[in-house]
Amino acid sequence: MSGFVEKPEPVQVPGLVHLHTGKVRELYRDEDGNLVMVASDRISAYDWVLPSEIPDKGRVLTQLSLWWFDQLADLVPNHVLSTELPAGAPADWVGRTLVCRNLDMVPVECVARGYLTGSGLTEYELTRTVCGLALPEGLVDGSELPAPIFTPAAKAAVGEHDENVSYEEVARTVGAETAALLRQTTLAVYARARDIARERGLILADTKFEFGFDPESGVLIAADEVLTPDSSRFWPADQWEPGRAQPSFDKQFVRDWLTSPASGWDRGGELPPPALPREVVEQTRAKYVEAYERLTGQTWTAATGIADAPRTGAAEA
Repeated sequence: MSGFVEKPEPVQVPGLVHLHTGKVRELYRDEDGNLVMVASDRISAYDWVLPSEIPDKGRVLTQLSLWWFDQLADLVPNHVLSTELPAGAPADWVGRTLVCRNLDMVPVECVARGYLTGSGLTEYELTRTVCGLALPEGLVDGSELPAPIFTPAAKAAVGEHDENVSYEEVARTVGAETAALLRQTTLAVYARARDIARERGLILADTKFEFGFDPESGVLIAADEVLTPDSSRFWPADQWEPGRAQPSFDKQFVRDWLTSPASGWDRGGELPPPALPREVVEQTRAKYVEAYERLTGQTWTAATGIADAPRTGAAEA
C-alpha cells in the first residue's frame, strides 16, 4: 500500500477551480485560465505522504525555485507569471504560491545524473548500465560519473515509483526531435546548476526537471519546481566519500527514523507510517533551510520566505 496517510481537503477560493492534489502541491485554475500552484508543507517518504508536515517547507521550495529560475533564465524560460496572491486566497499562501502559464506538458521526468546513487546505483549493480547507458566497471555508491548522463523516467501517480526508461523509449513517446531537445536542455541546466552548487561547497548529485511547451509559441518551458531538496540530491562536498551513502540536504532524517526501530513501522507491511516526532520535524526543517541559505547566500527569515514584491513577467520566452 501507499499514497496519502490522510488526504487533505483542498482550500476553496472564489474564482479558483481546484484541479489536483499532489504529494506537495495543490493545483488550481484561475479565471484567466492560468495555473495556480500552492506548495504545502507536506512531506513524503517511501511512497507515502506522511501525516506530519515540515514547517516552511513549501515556502523554501517555492523561493528556492524562483531563485534558480533567475540563474537559468538564459538557458530555458520558466512558467512563472506572477507570485501575487489571487484575490481571496488565505494568508498562509503567501510565499508558497505561483501563478503559472498553462503548458502542454511533456510526459517525461527529465533526470540528469552526475554521480551514481539511488535507483541508478541499483540498476548499475545489476547490469552496469543506467537507463540503458553503459557505465565503466568499478563504480560505487557516490562515484562521480565520467560525464553527466540523461536518465529519463516515466512520471508515476501519487504513491507509485517513477519508472526509469531508456532514451529510445522517450523518443518513441514524444518524437526524436523533442527527445533530443529534452536531453540537451536537461544536461545544460544540470551543468549550470552543478557549477553554481560547487562554488557553494555542494555537490549536485542528480536532479529532475519537468518541461512543457508553450501552446502558442512552441517554446520549451521549465515547469514545476527546479533544483530543490525535493527534486535533487545535494551533498556537502567536504564530506563526499564514494563507497557509502552520502549525507544529503533532503528528507534523510525522515527516512532514517521511519526505518529505525524507534518508529515501530514495518516498511513492507500494510499499515501506513506514523506521525514524525518533533525532533525529526525540526531537524528536517533545518536541512531544507540550510540548503536554501547555502545555495542562495541569503539568510532564511520569515521575510525571506515571503516574497518582498510580486514578480510579474518572470516567464518571458
